[in-house]
Amino acid sequence: MNEQAQSVLSALFRQATGVEAGEITPLTQSGSNRHYFRIRAAQSAVGVAKPMSVEGDLIGVEGTSREENHAFLYMVRHFTEQGLNVPRVLAQSEDEMYYVQQDLGSTLLFDYIAEGRKTGVFGEREKQMLRKTVRALARFQMKGAEDMDFTQCYPQPEFNRRSILWDLNYFKYCFLKATEIDFQEDRLENDFDRLADILLTEQTDEQTHTASPAWAFMYRDFQSRNVMVKDDEPYFIDFQGGRKGPIYYDVASFLWQAKANFNDDLRMELIDEYLDELQQYQPIDRTSFLAALRHFVLFRTLQVLGAYGFRGYFEKKPHFLQSIPYAIDNLRRWLDAASNGDADDYPYLRELLHCMTELKQFKEVAIRKPLVVRVYSFSYKKGIPADDSGNGGGFVFDCRAVNNPGKYERYNAYTGQDEPVIRFLEDDGEILTFLRAAYQLVDASVKRYMDRGFQHLMVSFGCTGGQHRSVYAAEKMAAHIHQTFGVTVQLIHREQNQQRQL
Repeated sequence: MNEQAQSVLSALFRQATGVEAGEITPLTQSGSNRHYFRIRAAQSAVGVAKPMSVEGDLIGVEGTSREENHAFLYMVRHFTEQGLNVPRVLAQSEDEMYYVQQDLGSTLLFDYIAEGRKTGVFGEREKQMLRKTVRALARFQMKGAEDMDFTQCYPQPEFNRRSILWDLNYFKYCFLKATEIDFQEDRLENDFDRLADILLTEQTDEQTHTASPAWAFMYRDFQSRNVMVKDDEPYFIDFQGGRKGPIYYDVASFLWQAKANFNDDLRMELIDEYLDELQQYQPIDRTSFLAALRHFVLFRTLQVLGAYGFRGYFEKKPHFLQSIPYAIDNLRRWLDAASNGDADDYPYLRELLHCMTELKQFKEVAIRKPLVVRVYSFSYKKGIPADDSGNGGGFVFDCRAVNNPGKYERYNAYTGQDEPVIRFLEDDGEILTFLRAAYQLVDASVKRYMDRGFQHLMVSFGCTGGQHRSVYAAEKMAAHIHQTFGVTVQLIHREQNQQRQL
């Protein structure tokens, strides 16, 4: 970080806490241009009482747009007054380019539901947090809109035709044109106009003739990476792009997030939870809500494809390219469900989308399964383990140069999983140096494999008997990979006939 940012954030930390700032650590940058830092108190301040409103570390933020920062700071004050779960801002610079806020920890909802995302099967713990989140969304939209000055929003005070057409043209220029499909732009623009008309039409229940609460606070980028879990409750972040708008948009953004991997049954369950909470504020008809929601699912899918195209094709960021197959699959499902209904409102757009989803580069790329790393221990006397994935066997590390506990009779009854062997190897130290080098090589490949969407990597450790050194090394490597990258690791000790999954 530059000297100015460090100086200003340190001063704001001192203003908020009454103690000097110590270590300031940059955090991973999100999709925005803001820079985040975790700020800890100086060692000399440890044990010094802080104000009751301050707990532990703080997060320092350096913005690049004063208008965007101003919108966020206004919103966070407003939402805090409304009793909503947002990070409290404790101090800000006069020019609003810097501020320090409550540290909510490091657990994103996206990570909290990682197992369900990977497998498609969500456990009760994950479902319970998702239920809490959609109920909190309804409260956020309705209470957040109460007495809110929407003129403070940036860059637009409300969801309007211009913002709709911006997003649709984002899709057209940054994604559709990149596919090199030949299309008639005039006909496509006509359908864009019809879709905009539908999105801006307030839905009405045909039986009661009452309007649904279509307009409230629209978060605009409501997805699991913008929800943090603290004390078993969801907290909302990165809402500075919000504005007055239709409630359907946020529901579509959350439940049809490309990598969330929600199935239709879970989506319907969460929609019912959302509507149940929404009824606390205003009556709404479920049928009319679902009818309107389908159009917003399409619109949001096109918008994110435009974002993925820009970030991936033009900015060359592989993370966004990896999300395209998920969004394309959502689009296929939408087209199938709308085969006799909604898409008739924009037939040319539907025709183009069908054509796009059938393109070779999308049709042949299935939804990418997560990387699975298999880690083996083996005896060279019985040969290197075969790789049935067809990828050639990956890394094979030879542990035979490491000091061998098998030379000593007292270790014959033990393996590299047992404390006497572990103590022998670690006290000797050779295997620790060996593993540090192996970690460096394997880490680079795991990261690259994840970036490129590969599904299989094999790492094998061999020694003379496949009992001591290779078993210890395989155990350590498996734990290291799982803890560092969060991927599934299958650990196989071939000569012990043992297998388990981390």
